[in-house]
Amino acid sequence: MKIHFIAIGGSAMHNLALALEHKGYTITGSDDVIFEPSKSRLEAKGLLPESFGWFTDKVTADLDAVILGMHAKEDNPELLRAKELGLT
Repeated sequence: MKIHFIAIGGSAMHNLALALEHKGYTITGSDDVIFEPSKSRLEAKGLLPESFGWFTDKVTADLDAVILGMHAKEDNPELLRAKELGLT
């Protein structure tokens, strides 16, 4: 299962991403800023985004789900792309 996290750096979001990765899911994510300890915990598992920001090319039709963090706004470009693709 492939899941993309919009705003992966939040305290709950990064823990959920780590738990799902541990279960064998393929996890990607993005965020505009990530603070410690989320940053180093994501980095240790290879889940830290290479660049900070929102990138519509990370949201593709082959995703099984998109999980939206609390600080992502309704006009987030990745969220708009996910809606355009009809993703859950």
